[in-house]
Amino acid sequence: MRISMQWLREWLPVTETEEELGHRLTMAGLELDAIEPAAPAFRGVRIGQVLSVAPHPDADRLRVCRVDAGGDAPLDIVCGAPNVVGGMRAPVACIGAVLPGDFRIKRSKLRGVESQGMLCSASELGLAESSEGLMALPDDAPVGADFREWLGLDDAILEIDLTPNRADCLGMLGVARETGVLLDREVSGPRIEPVPPESDLQVAVQVADPGACPLYAARVIDGLDPGAQTPMWMRERLRRAGVRPLHPVVDVTNYVLLELGQPMHAFAADAVGDGIEVRFGRSGDRLRLLNGDEIEPGSADLLIANARGPLALAGIMGGEDSAVTADTTRVVLESAHFAPQALAGRARAYGLHTDASHRFERGVDPTLPLYAMERATALIQAIAGGSPGPVTHQGVVPTAHADTAIALRRERIPRVLGMAFDPAEVERILVGLGCRVNAVEHGWTVYPLRARFDLTREEDLIEELARVHGYERLPQTLPAATVPAARAAEVALVRHKRELADLGFHEIVSFSFIAPDWADAFYPEVQGLELSNPISSELAVMRPGLWPGLVRTAAHNLARQQGDLRLFEYGLRFVPDASGLRQEPRLGGLLCGGAEPEHWQAARRGVDFFDAKGVVEALCPGGAGALRFEPALHPALHDGQAARVLLDDRRIGWIGALHPSLRERFDVPEMFLFELDGAVLSAAPVPRFRALSAFPAIRRDLALVVHEDVPVGELLAALGELDLPLLQEARLFDVYRGKGLEESEKSVAFGLILRAFDRTLEEEDVQTVTRAVLEHLDAHFGAKPRY
Repeated sequence: MRISMQWLREWLPVTETEEELGHRLTMAGLELDAIEPAAPAFRGVRIGQVLSVAPHPDADRLRVCRVDAGGDAPLDIVCGAPNVVGGMRAPVACIGAVLPGDFRIKRSKLRGVESQGMLCSASELGLAESSEGLMALPDDAPVGADFREWLGLDDAILEIDLTPNRADCLGMLGVARETGVLLDREVSGPRIEPVPPESDLQVAVQVADPGACPLYAARVIDGLDPGAQTPMWMRERLRRAGVRPLHPVVDVTNYVLLELGQPMHAFAADAVGDGIEVRFGRSGDRLRLLNGDEIEPGSADLLIANARGPLALAGIMGGEDSAVTADTTRVVLESAHFAPQALAGRARAYGLHTDASHRFERGVDPTLPLYAMERATALIQAIAGGSPGPVTHQGVVPTAHADTAIALRRERIPRVLGMAFDPAEVERILVGLGCRVNAVEHGWTVYPLRARFDLTREEDLIEELARVHGYERLPQTLPAATVPAARAAEVALVRHKRELADLGFHEIVSFSFIAPDWADAFYPEVQGLELSNPISSELAVMRPGLWPGLVRTAAHNLARQQGDLRLFEYGLRFVPDASGLRQEPRLGGLLCGGAEPEHWQAARRGVDFFDAKGVVEALCPGGAGALRFEPALHPALHDGQAARVLLDDRRIGWIGALHPSLRERFDVPEMFLFELDGAVLSAAPVPRFRALSAFPAIRRDLALVVHEDVPVGELLAALGELDLPLLQEARLFDVYRGKGLEESEKSVAFGLILRAFDRTLEEEDVQTVTRAVLEHLDAHFGAKPRY
């Protein structure tokens, strides 16, 4: 919305500068985008009258004009404008004048004839992008007066950005009301009186759907002067608002739109006929719009039509066949209220966005149509004459919103805003915003302004108090609250995230939606849930796991020369099943690159399966239960480097190397992944302190020969099953295959750590434990000592 400061000052006294007013509006929620001058800087331009026009002796396209610019004698000015005629008045740049772009007017000769200035077009003064001739001024323009001062060009334009809920400020009426309550000034707009009919001409109105068009008014004006011109003051106000003047009747409807915020339209009466019908589109309807586009309205498009067919897209754009032209002497004025729901999205469906659709989609004050009709009629009569007929209207003004009372409690205001308001100030603000306010015992009963569709509950009214009072003036009071104790699951999750951070991992947050081909690549056995209306094809399926997001993030970083990666993510996976959609928390991780930083003393080793396995073991400490890794096959993991993770024989996740086919497909190097059940990890007990023994430990190494197929993890698990209090720990330190063993055998070496809490161990204690271990492993796995 472009606001002229001069125009605004006609509604209320504004003594503030445009910067001060713009700041006040911004703090009240009407954001100031820019402040522009109404015209570029120029000086020395006066209003002149062309006394005579003679041909140039040496140039067919030039004329020598005698111009009265209010000086002691007329000026001789050479002019090439095609519309220059004797008697016209136009801006004159006299000798010494400076035009936009620092163009200085000097005494000069054009084809041998001296020129004492320049007759100016609107574009030369920066008042239009292009011009076809001189800027013609009205006959009552005072000759010799300063043109800039006469037209009031020392004006500022405020460009205000409005949120969709503030359609009430899409007109000077709403802006003035808002400014008045902010500055506590009285608003007095133009006085609008009903225009009595002077003829019996009228047009019948029929509304097929009152819900889409609650009120439609029409009026015939006959006997218009086809030679009438839009007055300069109105053309200038339209220009400053960004609207191009076209025709006096059309300019009046645009002016009323800017003044009151009520869109209007004018039809050529001969094209309308005897009746107007407001209806939705039918099969076979065709309409050529004012912009030249020909459309076929559908059943969702609200139309203004007659017996022959559509005349206009209701509330959006008129039709070319019923447009007002320079020869039109009889018009039908339209002023209506269209429901926002009936027009929502219809302009965009045809690639349109008009001033009318912008307002109707957001909601226009339903009391304005009849008010605007009288205002437009009076302006048209003053400019082009004519005899208006009676106003014909169908429907009534909707009152449900304005008749719905909102209770505003006095004690509720300080609870929400942190400060109390004087009752008189509350009433001043709400009344200034156009609301009807009745004081009651504990507060007020408020009936909102019909233009404020966003005022529906008590909190909306309190927001208005804060907005007008000034958000920056509200006290900054921190709320008093009791912080609840963190839940055990939250504590465990934070602990796991810190553990991963300590191990060099970085947390990522990826989309819960992934591309269908990524879901099929990583989880071909899961039918992912497809979105009915995805943002894009790359985000069309709910993720069945976390690995796609981790690999995509790794690929993004690898493409930017970040080769050493340790990433993790905690989030939900989505798995459809017979009971519906399971949403399960998961903790996933990825390792890629070197196992440790580069160092000059040692060769660099890349991460491997056992680095990832160590991370999983760190996340699942011994107190959580017996952790095991079981060789298994997963579609996304490399055969032979994949394992299922079990905790107390419960499957809690997977670990392994990314499958070579996926590495090639996504162009990534070797990387290792894990994904664990987040619920299990969150339920893991907090590690507890265990007393240390004051007595020394004894280590006894055992090398056992077992079959190649026996997993080392099962050997360690079997040692854990032994009830041997002296056996504190079993450490695997060597696996041997080769000379001295069969091809189907391997040697596994353990370091047994023995310690007592009450004494120093003796050799007999060590022998007892060692014998028990050998017997147990021999009985379960056929393990034999290797000597």
